[in-house]
Parts: sequence; structure tokens; C-alpha cells
Amino acid sequence: MENEIETRRIRVLCRKHITTNKEHSLQWLIGSPFLPPFTIISTFRCLHTQPGDPFSPDYTKESDDLRTLLLRGFDVIGTLLVGNTILEENARKAVGAARRMKKFLSGNDRGSCNLLGAVADSVSGDIRFFVSASENSAGLETINTVTYEDYPERYLSETGCFLHCKLSINLPIYFPAHSPSDAEGIFSSETESVAAKFKDPQVAFMIEGVKEASGEVTQPIILRGVDLDFHTDLSDVKILKDITKESSTKIRPCSDFCSKIKPHSSFTLEKSADTVQVTVLLNKCGSSTESASPIAEYLPASEPARYLVVSFKLDVLCYTVKDLPVTYAISKLIVPGLIDQLTTMKKALLPNLLAQHPQLHPYHFCPPGVVHPITVIYELSYGETEMKQVEIRRSLHLRLGLPLDRPLLLIANAINFALKHKMERNSIRKGSVVLKDVHIGIPSSVSGGLVSQVEGSYEYYHYLQDGFDDSGWGCAYRSLQTIISWFRLQHYTSIDVPSHREIQQALVEIGDKEPSFIGSREWIGAIELSFVLDKLLGVSCKVINVRSGAELPEKCRELALHFETQGTPVMIGGGVLAYTLLGVDYNEASGDCAFLILDPHYTGNDDLKKIVNGGWCGWKKAVDSKGRNFFLHDKFYNLLLPQRPNMV
Repeated sequence: MENEIETRRIRVLCRKHITTNKEHSLQWLIGSPFLPPFTIISTFRCLHTQPGDPFSPDYTKESDDLRTLLLRGFDVIGTLLVGNTILEENARKAVGAARRMKKFLSGNDRGSCNLLGAVADSVSGDIRFFVSASENSAGLETINTVTYEDYPERYLSETGCFLHCKLSINLPIYFPAHSPSDAEGIFSSETESVAAKFKDPQVAFMIEGVKEASGEVTQPIILRGVDLDFHTDLSDVKILKDITKESSTKIRPCSDFCSKIKPHSSFTLEKSADTVQVTVLLNKCGSSTESASPIAEYLPASEPARYLVVSFKLDVLCYTVKDLPVTYAISKLIVPGLIDQLTTMKKALLPNLLAQHPQLHPYHFCPPGVVHPITVIYELSYGETEMKQVEIRRSLHLRLGLPLDRPLLLIANAINFALKHKMERNSIRKGSVVLKDVHIGIPSSVSGGLVSQVEGSYEYYHYLQDGFDDSGWGCAYRSLQTIISWFRLQHYTSIDVPSHREIQQALVEIGDKEPSFIGSREWIGAIELSFVLDKLLGVSCKVINVRSGAELPEKCRELALHFETQGTPVMIGGGVLAYTLLGVDYNEASGDCAFLILDPHYTGNDDLKKIVNGGWCGWKKAVDSKGRNFFLHDKFYNLLLPQRPNMV
């Protein structure tokens, strides 16, 4: 009875605005055999369709893309059609598309029943879900119970963990010098031999756990003789999970290699989810299990030959439930993932094998709005700004429902497993640590107000930081450093956060200041900040002028629009003071408003509690409860609004 109820319920982890759009389109519904039936983790837009018909996929191209993007442990569980009307006929077509895609991805018919067909009205946004019980059944069952998960990343992480495996392969290719056309066939044959080695029962796998807060590492184990021909596949995940309970204690679950510490309050999937490291140990001497001395065999070539070395950088990430036996996680996830990635790279390398063949490298991303990582294989021969690479990223943004005006899939955004459990270091001075996102958790102060604030991370720069005495003159410099740190952390730039002297040097180089300005203690304002941002980052800025601090509340609506559309920190300069503005809390009906101020005039150590309790980061009203003005009425103010570059 419990299972019957579960199959009649849709659980949606992805955000509602990703599920539909206003264009006629077909979207793949992504789920996992490890989660309850009909749990929609994300949607991927179908980009390759037949000419003139957005509802007819090109299954060959689509399956090639999805096979690369989707981590093993995730799968297509249905299809969403966005059209003019909600018709059961469209739902039947959606189920058929999902069933055919699963066959292209897996090569068999297993798991082709209980597929979802969803239909959305492009005008109203209404969605109806249907399910087909089997391939031969023409009838569809309507599912009316739909729930949206409030904390999808946490739900995904608490249920399972990730397996990560990297493997570098240098593949030597010998082919007749007089017949270079033979190289492709020899290369294909050698690649298939490597893929076959992954299934060799003599291959060993080393499994290591994640680092705990204490710095200790779970004792690694080495597995041999992994059952790579085990007949149960991921569609029978319940059988796989029950093996742990019914078998001997030698079959260890993945949870044995996961952290026992609960995620911290500022949870993100990338930083907090458990990752188990798997290393493939391929090299062995012959097929004998007995110890023997190494030997070298000389086989002279019968004719002139050419020699070519092709390098593969395999990097596979998979998702599994924590109670799955690690042996079957390797058998059903890691090994097929390695073979898939090797095959994909082989196809990409073949056309230019004898020329300057591509430098392919897989990267894993966890972009905002997508609740699970995805894998992308980039060609490193081109720079990231080369137009071909830009168009590849643009199509990925379109497929994943990501905005087309910000870089979320640059290599700098990729998950860095080496730093996953380490504290990030400040880029401006080696060894120093700068506080990030100090405003998080500070409650708003306007009754009935709507908060609009900075989007993404930044670092807090203030007086006397890093042993540099700029008290009384460096507040605008510090605000600029905070703004540039935002552009760094959002990966719009890779330059270091500049020092005061480097900021002065930039102003001299553009001709705004005389050479004597370098090394001085002269103030700068919003206009100088805009010059530096343009020179160092190529970032343009909008400037708002107000004649008096009393007029600043009138700009709340405009500032709210800035944070909603640009999301960058704002510098406020007036008189001899400069602040960094992180957000506004505005009640449109009453006109009441508050400003989220990050104060660079702080001179203490980087103690978050001391900073927040002391009001150095917090909500400020133009006039407080005691009638005091935060902004001076006898001074004019310039507000510098950096504009987010339009790029992917």
C-alpha cells in the first residue's frame, strides 16, 4: 500500500521557474533510481530536434549530449512538453519520447515502464503529470499530488553521496608509415582494449573516504575481483541495497567512507555533500597471479612505422545512495562511467587524430538553480573567450535553463575537489584569510518590506587589514577591494584583488592622477572607482548623484532594481566617508526603507560576531529610532553601481 501511494506522488526538487518556460519546447525530466519514484531532480531542455518540430527530438545527438552531461546515478524518467494546450495526446507523445531516449542511453528496454509524461500550457504555466505503467499499455494515469522540496540540495545530499574517479591514460599507437589511414582503426581497437581492461576482474580499486573536520581520513581499502558481470542493474536498486543486509560484513556500504559530521548551516551541495574517492589500479604484469620478475620483450617492426601517443584525462563523478555496497557502486557506476567517457573522447579525437588532435578535459559543475552536478568535456586547445567555446557554453546555458548574461560554466567555476574541504585563502596576500558574506543571517528591519540584496559571494575589506594602515583615508579603496572580490568570486575575472598602491598605479596609468599620487594617502571617490573597474576588469558602472543624504531613501526603488538585475555590491561615497551597500529593504506601500551597509571603517580583527554585533555590517535606516541621520544632510552623495558583464 505504501509503495502504491508513493508512485502516485510527484516530488519536484528543481525550482518551479525551471520547470516551464513560455516557448514551445520539449524538456527531459531527470531523476534517479536511488530516489522515490517520480522524483524530478532537474529538467534539461531538448536542443536537437527535427526541422520545424520542437517536439521531435534528434535522439542520436540528444543521447550523446545527455550521456556526457548526466552523472551515472541520474537518468531520464520522463518528458515535459510545453505547448498551447494540455492534452492527453501530448502526454502520450511525451512518454514515448522518454521511452525512446532511455533506449538510446542504455541500449536496452529495462526500466522503460513507469515513465512520466508531463504537459504544460505555455500561457498559463499549468502542468499536468501522467504516468504509463508499461510499454505495451496505451492508457495513462493522472497524478495530481505534486510537492516541491524546500531544501533540494540538502535532500539530495542526505540521501546519497558522490563517487569521484580520475584516471590519466597515455595510449601509444603504432601504425605503418606508408598507410596513415590505418591509424584510426588501430586507435579504435586500442581504445576498446583499454575499455575492456576496466572490466578485468583482476583490476583493483582503491576507495578512500572524505576528510573529517579533525583532518583524519577514513582508512582506504583496496578491492579486487569486483563482480562486473553482476546481473542486477540500477533499475533494481532495492535488490542492490538489500545485499548489504543479507551478505557478510565484507561488503561495505558507501556510508562507511562518508563524513559523520552533519552539514553546517550555510549548506551548499558542492561544499557539503560527501565525496568518496575511487582510484583505478590498472597496471599489472601479465595474467598470472604469482609473483615474477619483470621482463622486457623486443619485437622489431617489419616495416617503417610511425608512433603516436594519445592522452586521455578521464574524470568521472557519480551519484549513489549511501547504503549501496561500494563493490556494486563501482560495478554499476564507476566502470560504465569511465567507459562512456573514454568512448565519447575517442569519437571526438578520431577526425583529427593525425593532426593536432584536441586536448579534451572533463569538468564538473554545480551551477545555481541546478540541484545536482553536471559534467562537461571542454576542448583546451582554444581559449575560453574563443567564439566556438562561447557558443558551446551558451548552448549549455540554454539546455540547463541558466541565464545568458553571466559566466557559470567557465573552468574557474568547476568543482575543485582538492579545495573541497579546505578553507579558501585570500588572493591579495598569501596566507591571510578574509571573511566572506558577513551579511548572511542578519534579519531585515522594515515591516512588510521586500529585501533586494547582493547576489553571490564577496570578501569584507576594511581599515588596517593585512597590517596596512589606511585609517582615515582608505575607506573607498576598501570598498573597491570588496567590489573586485565579488567579480573574482563570480569568476568574471581572475586578477588578484589590487592593493592601495596598485589602485593608485591604475589611476596614474589612465592619466587621471599625477605620478606623485602613487604612495600618497589621498582620498578617492566613486568616479575614480569607476575608472579602476573599467581599466582592470572592463566593467562599466552607472553613477547616481544625490544632492543630500536626505534624498537617498528616494533611490530605494532604483537600488532594489539594481540588486535584482545586476546583483553587484554598490559603493556609496559622501563627504569624506565611503560605504559598501549590499542591499535594500523597501516597503513600496509605506515608503519605509533600510540600507544593508558593509562599513569599511572597522579597525578590529576579523571576528564575525564582533563585526555584526558592533553594527559594522547591518541594516541602517536613514533616520534611526532616536532621530539620528545615518547619511549627512549637508553632503552630496555619489552611488557607484557596477554593471554585470553580459557574457557566458
